[in-house]
Amino acid sequence: MDTIFALSSGAPPAGIAVIRISGPQSSSALQALAGRVPPPRRASRAWLKDADGTALDDGLILFFPGPATATGEDLAELHLHGGRAVVQAVEQALGTLPGLRRAQAGEFTRRAFANGRIDLAEAEGLADLLSAETELQRRLALANAGGVLSRKVEAWRERLLGLSAWVEALLDFDDEDDVDSADAAKLAGEVSGLSDDLRAALAAPAAEPMREGFRVALAGPPNAGKSTLFNALLESEAAIVAPQAGTTRDVLLRPVAIGGVPFSLVDMAGLHDRADDAIETAGIVRAGDEIARADLVLWLGPEGQGPDGVWEIAAQIDRPDHPGKTNARHRISAMTGAGMDELRRDLVDHARALLPKPGDLALNRRQRDLLTLAMRDLEAASKQTDLLMLAEHLRQARVAFDALLGRTSTEDVLDTLFGRFCIGK
Repeated sequence: MDTIFALSSGAPPAGIAVIRISGPQSSSALQALAGRVPPPRRASRAWLKDADGTALDDGLILFFPGPATATGEDLAELHLHGGRAVVQAVEQALGTLPGLRRAQAGEFTRRAFANGRIDLAEAEGLADLLSAETELQRRLALANAGGVLSRKVEAWRERLLGLSAWVEALLDFDDEDDVDSADAAKLAGEVSGLSDDLRAALAAPAAEPMREGFRVALAGPPNAGKSTLFNALLESEAAIVAPQAGTTRDVLLRPVAIGGVPFSLVDMAGLHDRADDAIETAGIVRAGDEIARADLVLWLGPEGQGPDGVWEIAAQIDRPDHPGKTNARHRISAMTGAGMDELRRDLVDHARALLPKPGDLALNRRQRDLLTLAMRDLEAASKQTDLLMLAEHLRQARVAFDALLGRTSTEDVLDTLFGRFCIGK
């Protein structure tokens, strides 16, 4: 196996740059550049030199013998001065050594997974942690990276193995393939209990709104103040605002953190029946699609004319001709700021109530699909009296658990996941 290296700290220039090396030639790389290998897990100062003996930098070197390392392999680190030229020179010197090459995106984490240092659910949590931009995202990602979901699935899997062993024992010692009524009742109760636990986990809020942002669509007719409100919530001029109708003709999607909660705000074309051209018509169609996808719609149009479940917003209250609303949830002016603080607080409270909370499993789509498969097999197993069919349903549920943890994974799933990581991870 190749030995890989990459910059694992932030892009230079910086105060310090850390280059990570993982693989069987890690100690040889230290020997080549520093002239020695330091005692395991102890930082040691050394001059780094290339093959010609030219000094590259004065830094710290560390060596971590496998398998008790982040990747499960021999691992080395070079702590350098963080200038671009220093990093470039050291990486160039490493690239000339036999058996060493630059790492691909996510390759360090992929090796950790391949060597059993982390499972797939923990790797997904780590990917989310690296991309976390709000406090809520950080907390949930850190929990999954730390194994909260993995431990829960492992506990379910152990219960399932116990049930499978019970069924196998009945198959070994019973003359008939049908289970008697007493054993059937016990088995059905245990299997149903496990199925209920999975159903409860699946009923919890999904991870996507947390990762992608709680999706809030601003909807209404042209010139209702949608783009002005959009810019005010973003605190930037992301959308063009003009007095003529139809300025916004396509969907604008922007992420923003409000009160530590991730949101995805959606501005869109004004909704009306008489579009001027095909482009505006397409924009209105897309607006309808966005309304259907949104977690929440703020309706800035005439009261009662929006989709079901919207928040009625009386916008542009700074204008004497603004349309009034009898039952507006909020009365605001994005131009003057009136009512905006109250709207922001309400959005944060509403999103927090619907987003995963610390301690929730916060399953992503892949994990939810696999748990759903396991739950369906458990439900089918609880209704079976044929031992062979019961055993097969339990086996299929176990396959789903194993796939969730990455014990049986296809290469395309792994490529997609680890491709989310930066080169140095």
